[in-house]
Amino acid sequence: MKENKSVLRIHRVTILGKRYESAQVQAAVVLLLPTLVAIILLFIAPVVQVVAYSFTNYNLTTGMKSYNGLANYEYLFTDDRFFKAIRNTFSFAALKLVIDTSLALAIALMLDSAIPLKKYLRSAYFAPVVVPVVASSLIWIWFFDPGIGPFNQILTALGLPTSQWLYHESTALLSILMFSIWKGLGYNVVLFLAGLQNIPNSYIEAAQVDGAKPHQVLFMIKLPLLRPIISFVLMIGIINTFKVFAEVNVMTPKGGPLYSTALMVNYIYDTAFTSGKMGRACSASIILFIIIFVLTLVQTKLDARKSISLE
Repeated sequence: MKENKSVLRIHRVTILGKRYESAQVQAAVVLLLPTLVAIILLFIAPVVQVVAYSFTNYNLTTGMKSYNGLANYEYLFTDDRFFKAIRNTFSFAALKLVIDTSLALAIALMLDSAIPLKKYLRSAYFAPVVVPVVASSLIWIWFFDPGIGPFNQILTALGLPTSQWLYHESTALLSILMFSIWKGLGYNVVLFLAGLQNIPNSYIEAAQVDGAKPHQVLFMIKLPLLRPIISFVLMIGIINTFKVFAEVNVMTPKGGPLYSTALMVNYIYDTAFTSGKMGRACSASIILFIIIFVLTLVQTKLDARKSISLE
């Protein structure tokens, strides 16, 4: 007597050259659908809308909207305020990246060594990161006050000339730079410190046995092994510095004295919500996106060298 065996047929689907069970595909679709809907509604649709608005004269005040081609871009490339915002942004970004990265690396090297109160110092350096930007900006406005601010009082006590800080065009952007470095330094310190502690002690001990001096250990072992962390810090730094807005808007409203602190995001905000010219602001947003994309792409290409493995 032959035993009847039921044969279970499994339907398979080919996707990108690979075969999957239909049940797996259905489960994947169900799980991915909420994320896909969120991405479409919160990212793709707004981006498409911004690109479309950049070719119109859309005005928030009147509600008028009509196609005007490249008129918005032509205006931006002849607008002195826009070019000043670009210059301020590049100057701010370059100084912040150099100072922030160098200072964070130096502090991380210090915290990685045997020093007293190391745990408390780590918390102290990271504490400003968790403080809201608006709250800390208001506190620093008082620090920068030319009359009663602690900074000028310290300079006076040391017999040094005082400064107008936020209230003079030559020092306003540098004052915001000081605040921005203080605010975000701890994040980079933590990243560098994590990278340093991930370096095997055997590498350093072997170098010391061979007679390597501390500076040779730093430049020949630690910094090369920290290359992925440095690359990540620079990439995130480029993106974040070109998106700075809150501290500038709080500490120096309307771009500060003679528009000396206005960055590109501030220009976009003022154009869109103060002047009501949303189409022109969308065009400026597209230009900002292109700048950030090109800079991050260049940074990634420059870093695409032979990586060093810890294995």
